[in-house]
Amino acid sequence: MSAQPEVDHAHVAALAPVRAVPSTGMARVRAYVELGKPRITAMVLLTTAVGLALAPGKVSTVTLLASLAGMALVVAGANALNMLLERDTDAKMARTRRRPLPSGRLEPEAALKFGVATAALSVPVLTFGANPLVGLGGALSLILYVFAYTPMKRRSAASLLVGAIPGAAPPLLGYVAVTGRIDAAALSLFLVLFLWQIPHTIAISLFRAREYSAAGLKTVAGEVGPERAKERILMHSLLLVVVSLQVARTGIGTGFYLGCALLLGGGLAALAFYGLTHDAGPRWARRFFLYTLVYLPALFVALLIGR
Repeated sequence: MSAQPEVDHAHVAALAPVRAVPSTGMARVRAYVELGKPRITAMVLLTTAVGLALAPGKVSTVTLLASLAGMALVVAGANALNMLLERDTDAKMARTRRRPLPSGRLEPEAALKFGVATAALSVPVLTFGANPLVGLGGALSLILYVFAYTPMKRRSAASLLVGAIPGAAPPLLGYVAVTGRIDAAALSLFLVLFLWQIPHTIAISLFRAREYSAAGLKTVAGEVGPERAKERILMHSLLLVVVSLQVARTGIGTGFYLGCALLLGGGLAALAFYGLTHDAGPRWARRFFLYTLVYLPALFVALLIGR
C-alpha cells in the first residue's frame, strides 16, 4: 500500500475561502489597476524604454509617449483577459487567489469590458503614434498571449515557449518604434529577453510546484521531473549568456557592457551548475529565481550606460 502524501497545513490554510469585499470607489479603482498587473507592466515599460533608448536616431516626443502608452495598454488588456480566463485556477493558488476576480472584488463582466477596451485601444495608439510595424507587433503579442499561451498552460509545458514570444517583444518593439525596421540589434534584444524567461519561469515552477499542480497548470518540472527541469535551466542559462555576449557585435554593446555581461553571466551560470548537485532543492530554485530578477535589469542598465 502506498504511503499517504504529507499534508501541507500552511498551504491548506492559505487556500481557505476568500470573503468577497464590497468594491466601491477607490477600492474598485485599485482592483482595476491590479487587473493590469502593475509590476509586469512596469517591467514591460522598462524594457520598451531600453529599446527606444538603444535605437539609432532621435526619438520624437510623440513616438516616445505613444510607444509607452500603447505598450501599457497592450499589457493591461492582455493581463485582464488572462485573469478573466484563469479566474478558476487563480482561486486554487495561494499567490493568486486574492486577485480581483477570485476574491470577488470585481465581476467577470467588468474585467471583460476593461480587457477588451484597453486591448482595442492599444493597437491604434501604437500604429498611428509609432508606426504600423509596431502596431502589428503589439496586436500579435496580444493574440499570442491571450488566445494561445493562456489556454495552453493547462495542456502543455510548451506554453512556456509560446508565452516567451510576447514577453520578449517590448524591447524589440521599442527599437522598431524609432527605426521602423527589425535588424540584428533588435533581434538580439528580443532573444535576450526570450531566453531569460525560460530558466526564470522553470525556477518558479520548482519552488511553487505544489501550487501549480493544485491549479492544474502544466510545467516543465511537472512533465519531465525536477532533475531534467534543472538541466533545462542550465542549458537555457548558458544560451542566454552566449546571446548576451553577442549583443556587443550588433553595434549597441560596448566594452563596458561586455564586461558586465561576462560578470553577470558568470553568476547565472554558476548558480545554474549548482542546480545539478544533489542538495539543490526548492531553496536553490528560489535563489536562482531572485538572481534572474537582478540579472536582467542589470544587463540592460549596462547596455544603457555603455550607450
